[in-house]
Amino acid sequence: MSETTESLDRVMVIAAHPDDPEFGAGGTIIKWAHAGKQITYVLLTSGDKGSKDCNVRPGQLATQREEEQRAAARASGVQEVIFLRHPDGVLDYTLELRRQLTHIVRKHKPQIVMAIDPWRHYQLHPDHRAAGFAALDAVWSAREWHIFGEQLVGEEEPWRVKEIYLFWTDNPDHFEDVTDFVGQRVTALSHHTSQVGTDIQKLDERMRERMKKVGEKYGVEYAEEMKLIKF
Repeated sequence: MSETTESLDRVMVIAAHPDDPEFGAGGTIIKWAHAGKQITYVLLTSGDKGSKDCNVRPGQLATQREEEQRAAARASGVQEVIFLRHPDGVLDYTLELRRQLTHIVRKHKPQIVMAIDPWRHYQLHPDHRAAGFAALDAVWSAREWHIFGEQLVGEEEPWRVKEIYLFWTDNPDHFEDVTDFVGQRVTALSHHTSQVGTDIQKLDERMRERMKKVGEKYGVEYAEEMKLIKF
């Protein structure tokens, strides 16, 4: 009997920057956390370039954004946040990044991975493209005996992820009804003060408008949509 999404209880979200998980699929993440899934974030950068203020030092901003992300994760019910601290804005998809993510996937053994869709038409942000491709290639590498085989020490075996959910996609074929979790999603996002400011009402209106448009497509009040890949 094949496993269902409901029975897959370990989720890993791989993204480029702090706030990507909350903006990309925050309602779904909160919904799954409420359902008992164990969720881990892996952020490839700490968002150290994410400010238009030339007087803010990158290291100071990175510290602030890591703190914001941890607070947002707690508000979302996420168990662990891992920062790889690659430079923001110039994230390069290298073999070493793929190796690093493969090791993390094998170590944490997620059954579900969420990531940015790198094939989104005219996806201009290079970090988003790099993060998406690195995540997908790590999922593939993690299941292969002879790819980064030096990681398989002792009795360790390859790990096969069961499902991938790609957010920010132009080709959705899956949706989640997040009507009951809109308020919590906005609360989680509000922790990213360096990015969204302090006008929570404006943020709430903005996010509800987006989710309502998606919900109308599927006959629910508020929804998020993704591309689903099953193995």
